Amino acid sequence: MSYALERARHRRRSRVPLLIVGGLLVALAVGAATGGASAVSAACGSVTMRPRALGGDTLLTASGGQPLGYVPTSQNRELVSTAEMSSWLPRATVDVEDRRFWQHGALDALGIVRSAFADLKAGHVVQGASTITQQLVRNRYLDGKPMTASRKLTEACLAVRLYRQWPRSKILNEYLNTAYYGHHARGVQAAAWTYFSRPASKLTLTQSALIAGLVQAPTDDDPLVHPGAARRRRNEVLGAMLAAKSITPARYRAARAAPLHLRPGDHYGGVRSGPFFAAARAELQQRVGAGATRHGGLHVQTTLNSRLQRLAQHAIGNWISAPGDPASALVSIDPRNGRVLALATRAPGVKSLDFDLATQSRRQAGSAFKVFTLATALEQGISLNSTWNGPPSLTIPDPRCENANGPWDVHNFADETSGTMTLADALAHSVNTIFAQVAVKVGPENIVKTAHRMGIRTKLTPVCSITLGPEGVSPLELTDAFATLADGGVRHAPEFLRSVTRDDGTAVALPSHARRGVRALPPQIASSVTSALTGVIRHGTATAAAIGRPAAGKTGTAENEADAWFCGFTPQLATCVWVGYAQGEIPMTALDGFSPVVGGSVPARIWHDFMSPALAGRPVEPLR
Repeated sequence: MSYALERARHRRRSRVPLLIVGGLLVALAVGAATGGASAVSAACGSVTMRPRALGGDTLLTASGGQPLGYVPTSQNRELVSTAEMSSWLPRATVDVEDRRFWQHGALDALGIVRSAFADLKAGHVVQGASTITQQLVRNRYLDGKPMTASRKLTEACLAVRLYRQWPRSKILNEYLNTAYYGHHARGVQAAAWTYFSRPASKLTLTQSALIAGLVQAPTDDDPLVHPGAARRRRNEVLGAMLAAKSITPARYRAARAAPLHLRPGDHYGGVRSGPFFAAARAELQQRVGAGATRHGGLHVQTTLNSRLQRLAQHAIGNWISAPGDPASALVSIDPRNGRVLALATRAPGVKSLDFDLATQSRRQAGSAFKVFTLATALEQGISLNSTWNGPPSLTIPDPRCENANGPWDVHNFADETSGTMTLADALAHSVNTIFAQVAVKVGPENIVKTAHRMGIRTKLTPVCSITLGPEGVSPLELTDAFATLADGGVRHAPEFLRSVTRDDGTAVALPSHARRGVRALPPQIASSVTSALTGVIRHGTATAAAIGRPAAGKTGTAENEADAWFCGFTPQLATCVWVGYAQGEIPMTALDGFSPVVGGSVPARIWHDFMSPALAGRPVEPLR
């Protein structure tokens, strides 16, 4: 049998199901229009109506509502009501896609008859004459597979059911929010931002016509790739609007002659406030799941204070700016609830890092770790007024402290002093040889337990040198620990999220975080540690951090000056500043005239430059 004869036989066979489907569709249309529920039920049988999850973009904002950015997703979608769209958009869409939308029901009988004849002539299903309701069903309830006769019938059945459940206005609004417009834009709001860098409410007639025309062939009529085809399609839409008398002939002529006026934007990929955005997104994913984070269309209000974030970036930039300068990170927390109010980093000359300096890096805390030794000592009954001798160097004979070179040999270095003094003064002047003795007395394992209670999440090894901060911790967790002291010994887990709501305004529960806080230290112990830490600023290693109100803090300088810290607090704000090279533990031999760089130099000054304006205008409160 010849190929031509075989094709002719196939066409004759295919016309039978097409005739049947065409007849059923017309019957459905007539039955639905005349209220024939039994006819519709008989034709549709047990067709089920299960919507596909299209999702939407999740937007993160600062606590004041300023946008931080959208969570990256495969398709951008932002729900808006028709009242939030340019009035041209619904009109253009109806005129070009379904001119009789407001007159017919779910199906258009006249259109079906025309489509059936076209199907018969072509010998296969032609996707024409679909109403907006049918297109919505295709977008929302079907899986995008090629259209067949049976799927055409299923689409029609679902359209009839949807039409009975929803008013036309809701069907149109849903369609405008689910149609695909190319370049990952699903819905008119995403399309408006993608092609014109403005919301759907601000679209002009010509812009609305272009977007309305993209639905049928978003790739072929892509205005960013095929502007000529896009303009021809836009003008077809304008012609449909003229025929429907939605626009006057004069307006039609002016709009038809207008250029595209494209202004592609990065609305869904821009802003994103660096490491804070990444940390907030990670917490959101942990608490609501990856799917809801990427596709849930959530509105997330974070804890970020935009003013404090700008102050943090400015304070770092005052001292860290040249390509050869080290990096810096600043984290600021509200100690009363654990909310992260500012999180800024800067790494001059470093193009990219595989980790975030504020939340993921682990750097030696140096003498800032003496805070945990002091808290442990006070809990064991050792007084701040107890007297200790701290020579420039000291050999610790305790066998627990031996290393590969034998007994532990401790030295005072950097900005530290020596001599006989009280434990409080030993903290103020950061005397290594005294705190080595205290660490042996209280037990390294107990110091580790105290650090973990106060907020250090990193696993620590209970060695004698733990008091000198040889193990890496992140700026976030060290800030958390100092915030525990600021709130009188109560630890609040750091939080990046204030609230999460869905598109309809309903709140999303955020499990797992205990907002009331957990007591890590007895009140009197926390108060005594805080009292000792005030001496660090008043007359110790961090006089440069003084801000003219009660404050407490501690410097930290790692061996070889590879890391330098200052962490301090008032009752309203706990802040840590780290300075060091992002590439690794490289000695900081000089920066802005400071050689070497230690905790009491650049970090203390960055802290001062942030805290002074951050607390300006706020009441002076006594330390707890």
